[in-house]
Amino acid sequence: MRCLSFLLFFVLLGSSVYAQNKEVDSLYLEDQFYVGVTYNTFADKPANLDQRNLPYGLQLGFIKDLPINKNRTVGFGLGLGYAVNNYYSNLVASKQDNTISYVLVDDDFDYTRSKIETHLIEMPIEFRWRRSTPTKYKFFRIYAGAKLGYVFSAKSKFVSDDLKDVFKNTDVSNFRYGLQFNIGYNTWNIHVYYGLNSLLDNAYVGDEQLNMKPIRIGFNFYIL
Repeated sequence: MRCLSFLLFFVLLGSSVYAQNKEVDSLYLEDQFYVGVTYNTFADKPANLDQRNLPYGLQLGFIKDLPINKNRTVGFGLGLGYAVNNYYSNLVASKQDNTISYVLVDDDFDYTRSKIETHLIEMPIEFRWRRSTPTKYKFFRIYAGAKLGYVFSAKSKFVSDDLKDVFKNTDVSNFRYGLQFNIGYNTWNIHVYYGLNSLLDNAYVGDEQLNMKPIRIGFNFYIL
């Protein structure tokens, strides 16, 4: 999947360069494809939950640019994309008789990794402001809005020296929603996503409910 993301990035980048060599278009559209990479963490996580390895996410998709002013510097964006997110931590999930249970292991517990992985179809909705022109391809932008998502696949995975346990995690909340913010210049744009609902539904560690809300911080690369 990672190779596919970078391949798509370079293909679309080549298309962008080609488009920029064409005649000036006063009805131009901007930033209609995106590729992003994020560092994943949580809000409202248990005090003794520690993240390990490198919890990361990858995203790519298409956003329809909808300018609303004559200069086409203000508008909306409505998109559709795909994302994969990995959350590595000391939270260990196990499944027995269709019941999933969770424990938080101590630092001295020897294991390689424990993670929850999700695959989503996403729909970003943005309000867009930028300093672009029909011939200006390097400009400052601020895009803010919401992102809706549907998890179509989720799994938990635990790996140690003598055990590898992988199973479909049905505790993951299928419908995702949160706020997003993008700000940057030219190629590099800081991306922040703050989830408004918990990653897991009705999941507990002991008597404590897990209400962990995903936070993703990274970079988005926009392409014509």
